[in-house]
Amino acid sequence: MANRTDPLAKSIHGTNPQNLVEKIVRSKIYQSTYWKEQCFGLTAETLVDKAMELDHTGGTYGGNRKPTPFLCLALKMLQIQPDKDIVVEFIKNEDYKYVRVLGAFYLRLTGTVADVYQYLEPLYNDYRKIRHKLSDGKFTLTHVDEFIDELLTKDYSCDTALPRIQKRWVLEASGTLEPRRSALEDDFEEEEEDKEEEQPMEIDEPNGREKDSYRGRSSPRERDRERDRDRDRERKHERHHRDRDYDRDRDYDRDYGRGRERDRDRDRERDRNRDRDRDRHRMREDDYSRDRDRDRDRDGRERERRDRDRGRHRSRSRSRDRRERDREDGEYRRRRGRGSASPRGRGEDGPREEPKRKKEKKEKKGEGNAPDPNDPEIIEMNKLRASLGLKPLK
Repeated sequence: MANRTDPLAKSIHGTNPQNLVEKIVRSKIYQSTYWKEQCFGLTAETLVDKAMELDHTGGTYGGNRKPTPFLCLALKMLQIQPDKDIVVEFIKNEDYKYVRVLGAFYLRLTGTVADVYQYLEPLYNDYRKIRHKLSDGKFTLTHVDEFIDELLTKDYSCDTALPRIQKRWVLEASGTLEPRRSALEDDFEEEEEDKEEEQPMEIDEPNGREKDSYRGRSSPRERDRERDRDRDRERKHERHHRDRDYDRDRDYDRDYGRGRERDRDRDRERDRNRDRDRDRHRMREDDYSRDRDRDRDRDGRERERRDRDRGRHRSRSRSRDRRERDREDGEYRRRRGRGSASPRGRGEDGPREEPKRKKEKKEKKGEGNAPDPNDPEIIEMNKLRASLGLKPLK
């Protein structure tokens, strides 16, 4: 709410009055301590007291670009938009020079072209000294007329872009403004009249009579002729100055156009370099992505080979363990079979006699189960086998 423009304020140059100050500078002013403490709730009447306390002019200064109180009060005037009569009184104030400079700066931002020339050109006669704070925080000494000349001829003042205004000779040609009349012209005319009155009388050599060249005693016709001659001389002088101003303005416009072309070329080169850097960065990103994918694939293959080798080693170890387990089981069975024999049968000839007994038992069994060769069935079977060419049964 404290930074909002007065709802009754009118738009200036087709925009919000506060937008005449650049956004970055405006945000710096909103964050400054002077704006929050001294400019809160100011009106057109109470703003005069704050303007009387000013002791220097300037825009922003320091590393963090702090705004000066002069710039804060100028933005406050744009916010509350005081009447034109109050601003004119600021300019006509001769007691406080910073109040006059503040009013001139505000009128340069918001006034029409005719008002700017009408109210600011008389301030060329103010030669009082004022302090101006530079961007590095140091002070420099200047004068009121120099500050006014900066407002009328430059495009930038106190870190604020000034609205463009027409040249004076254009307004004179269109009849909007009258030719500028210097305050020293009256003094020059008085000095010329004094010099003409002090001129001695000249003597006409052929006739030997005194020629009445004293201006105070000259005839009215001669005085009119001298006045016309002086007027023609002044017009030539004004025309010379006007042509010189026109040439200066033309050179300024040409230099300004060259500066704009130079800035445009610089911006174009900066955009080209930015595009080149962006392409280089994109190519670097593509190379990085390609290398990352290649490393990922290589790591995947290494992991698969490692897993395969680990599985092969595991199966080999498992087979070895199984063989060792089987070998151990076989040895255990053999030891157990040896240890299960009865100790009674063991003697000196025990292990040798045991196989003989088994062999005898088998023979006895074989003899008991052998077929009888006289059995008729066996005889018939042997005949059949003989017919087939087979051996007979035993």
